Amino acid sequence: MNTLVGTGSLVRLVLRRERIQLPVWILAITGIIVATASGFNQLYPTVQSRVEFAASIANNPSVLALSGPAQGLDTIGGMTEWKFGAVACVLVGLMAVFTTVRHTRADEETGRHELLGSGVVGRHAKLTATLVVVFGAGLVYALLIGLGLMGQGLPAAGSFAMGLGIGGCVWFFSAVAAVAAQVSSSSRAANGSGAVVIGAAYLLRAAGDSSAEDGPRWLSWVSPIGWSQQMRPYADERWWVLALYVAISVVLLGVGYALVGRRDIGAGMLPERAGRAGGAFGTFGLAWRLQRGILIGWAVGVAVMGGALGGISQSLKGILDSSPQVAQALHHIGGQQSLVDSFLAAILDVIGLAVSVYAIQAALRPRAEETAFRAEPVLAGSVGRLRWAASHLAFALLGSAFLLAVAGTATGLAEGLSDGDVGTQLPRLLGAAMVQVPAVWVLAGSAAALFGLLPRLTSLAWAALVVFLLLGQLGSLFQLSQWALDISPFTHLPKLPGGTFTATPLVWLTAVTVVLTAAGLVGFRRRDVG
Repeated sequence: MNTLVGTGSLVRLVLRRERIQLPVWILAITGIIVATASGFNQLYPTVQSRVEFAASIANNPSVLALSGPAQGLDTIGGMTEWKFGAVACVLVGLMAVFTTVRHTRADEETGRHELLGSGVVGRHAKLTATLVVVFGAGLVYALLIGLGLMGQGLPAAGSFAMGLGIGGCVWFFSAVAAVAAQVSSSSRAANGSGAVVIGAAYLLRAAGDSSAEDGPRWLSWVSPIGWSQQMRPYADERWWVLALYVAISVVLLGVGYALVGRRDIGAGMLPERAGRAGGAFGTFGLAWRLQRGILIGWAVGVAVMGGALGGISQSLKGILDSSPQVAQALHHIGGQQSLVDSFLAAILDVIGLAVSVYAIQAALRPRAEETAFRAEPVLAGSVGRLRWAASHLAFALLGSAFLLAVAGTATGLAEGLSDGDVGTQLPRLLGAAMVQVPAVWVLAGSAAALFGLLPRLTSLAWAALVVFLLLGQLGSLFQLSQWALDISPFTHLPKLPGGTFTATPLVWLTAVTVVLTAAGLVGFRRRDVG
């Protein structure tokens, strides 16, 4: 039988199931991009104002690490790409990974794939139908973003270059998810693998864009998010970079299709190992067994991120020593240490947001166990609901603190070794990383509250993370009121290293976490399971 038989029917099925989520993703991100261009047009209406803006950030490594290379900043389009291009790539990447895994690996776990497979459906039809829809969404992104920016009076070439760069990220990360869905032992692990690749891509781009002339700028070319910016929208577009998305995506898809025929339905290429016989683990041991793989993977990832970005500080100091322009700017903002510290603080903010992804994943693991009907057999015995749920939530809270400690230690070691002063830098940056913990806990507590009180709406925890990310990235651009910025827990954190430490906001954020977590546990105790 042709392995693609039934693809057309499955495409219609995927489109029907995505009739709400996919349009919301596309319209929301496209709308934010168009609104960003409109906001810049109001804030910087003249070329002179935009040139002055470009000069103020052109040599600021922390800003370049967060937003990307300063190119085409004398145009509204270039400013839009610089401000939101990388963030948009992260968001569409998450959309691509979640959608691809939801219609492939997750359907195998729920039995939907087996039910469809009982009909006249080829082995590759399900994956192909999913990719047709997600890759089509990438094209729709490119078209709508291009038309939307043209509607703001921006040049067509730059508008469609930006749209295609973002659409290319959809293709790349969907192809990554197609491979992860074959390799991983579960849909959750596949989503986690995709998220790790997205985070690594963002940080590689940040490391490359903030490097000195003689530094590792080639890192930007290793990142698919970096490719989007290397297309240089509104700054002498490089159309050939689009071929990188196509070529690498084709290679990844080839790997994914090859693996489909080499594994059993419902099992990954890396199957889960059987546990020890008997019940010696207890509820915490069971949670450890279910959560340890993701935790260890994240620990390795944040250690690499922290080490790589902490090591950049030495090259930053080289820039500061050699550039009179930067030295003058430095004089205005408070000295060399302040600039390097602002870079490290910005990086730790990004790592804090990244660790929030893990915290939400871990907090929602009980919901995954519940929907997979694995929670009921456990709770049918002598195991109490609160103890079972608390065992998983402990990983969301303590695990996220552990990851930030790992990130702070790696960053401090790298900074200390490059600076020759590990004894000072290690505790300083470890403390700066740990300041992120209460904000991350608020997101974990929100996920716990949704699990206990509104289990069908747990996806709102991810929506909250996206809102906090957008408030941090675009709040100042849209000149939002302070009360709106204060919605994000990350707004309240002391800016360390280099800033003034105040314990009050950390205490309040921790109290909010306690309330949310307690509400979630009480709600779970009272509601039905399933």
